[in-house]
Amino acid sequence: MRDDPESGMKWEGHRESDRVEDLRGRPSGAGRRGLGLGGIVLALVAAWLFGINPMTVLSALDDGSGAPVQVDPGSAGDDPARDPATRFVRVVLADTEDVWQTLFKQRQQPYTPPRLRLFRGQTETACGTGDSAMGPFYCPGDQHIYLDLDFFDTLSKQLGAPGEFAAAYVVAHEVAHHLQQQLGISAKVQQARSRLSEVAGNQLSVRLELQADCLAGVWTHHSQKGKQWLERSDVEAALNAASRIGDDVLQKAANGQVVPESFTHGSAAQRQRWFSVGMQQGRIEACDTFAAAQP
Repeated sequence: MRDDPESGMKWEGHRESDRVEDLRGRPSGAGRRGLGLGGIVLALVAAWLFGINPMTVLSALDDGSGAPVQVDPGSAGDDPARDPATRFVRVVLADTEDVWQTLFKQRQQPYTPPRLRLFRGQTETACGTGDSAMGPFYCPGDQHIYLDLDFFDTLSKQLGAPGEFAAAYVVAHEVAHHLQQQLGISAKVQQARSRLSEVAGNQLSVRLELQADCLAGVWTHHSQKGKQWLERSDVEAALNAASRIGDDVLQKAANGQVVPESFTHGSAAQRQRWFSVGMQQGRIEACDTFAAAQP
């Protein structure tokens, strides 16, 4: 996985996680037709920003022909498990395991790493039907991260965030949601949101997501310290990715308008800032976005 010539992330040769489950070769019904940037952005906005079931949006965006696009289990090569993109994800996930196991041990807390499932098109999860157009997501019901590797191509070519470490940041962000689940943070936020207005609940969601960005930065700090596998361009790629999936950027791409009251992930500037805080300080305690006067 090195389609960006400027990426210098030296990931080859490192340990690969055995917690990656590859569902791409299993029958999963049909994949969806290509939606293009507009459809993808609308689905992402629905899933990430407004709390709408992205399946509703995807159904509305479907061409209505009823003709499915069949998933090709052989499209990734004779051995999909050994293709560069799959090995890259295994290496990144393995490093998150190493970093967080160490940091949790220092805190005298147990840590069970998440599993990551690769899929194409659609897949069933404990959180409902997952669709590749939703982008990567974490399901607390089964403690799995779900990822269609085609998202990396979307991230690079359609959302304007190329680079291997941009992809690594996405994986690290989803792992961070697993950390929040294990630390009990996600449950507290969910309980608090149920008692708040929609706008106030959205503000809590923003802080939860920005904390995940910060925790991804903490992983970056320790990962780089241990492996020295990043160059300046790699960090810039991650910061760019954080900005490209900011609420303001996605909303503007979707309908040309920005509505801060509906933000649930944070603006581009906020996401970049909190990722940088975690990366610079390398401490979980530095990621208390809930105590910050401004997210």
